[in-house]
Amino acid sequence: MQEQGLNTVNFAGRAANSSQFKTLYSEGMSLVEETATYLDGTGRAASKVLPRIASVLYAAESMRLTTRLMQMASWLLLQRAVNNGEMSKDQVLAEKNKVRLDGFNVDRNAPGWNELPEGFRDLVERSLRLQNRVALLDREIYRPSDAVAVPDNENSVRSQLNLLQTAFGN
Repeated sequence: MQEQGLNTVNFAGRAANSSQFKTLYSEGMSLVEETATYLDGTGRAASKVLPRIASVLYAAESMRLTTRLMQMASWLLLQRAVNNGEMSKDQVLAEKNKVRLDGFNVDRNAPGWNELPEGFRDLVERSLRLQNRVALLDREIYRPSDAVAVPDNENSVRSQLNLLQTAFGN
């Protein structure tokens, strides 16, 4: 990829268009569906028999969980749209500024956390892991292009080798 005199290896851009992205997309959308089914069924029934403190925590955490998943689903849908040529990268950049991929962490030491249903805690943990993967990919895809600038006078093969060594830590 060459833009404005820059020589870069864009691993994230390739990953966003790869089977890895398709897997991440599928996993994210499946988790959204699984969570909705749980919260409307098993989770609703389980929440009715929780002690008061755990019940309040369940209500708060279920709102955080659904918000976290909706933010990730929005990002995944935007990325799929750009991958499929339905939106330009500039259009996606304008829309993705509305998406938050951080700030929905969990306090596992909160009173009542261990009393929450195991299935619910599992959904929360899986959503946090997925959120981290999506946020990492987002940072790699949309980082400022000057973050990997290569001086114009540097040998392009050497610069590519240096980028590979940096990327793989060799």
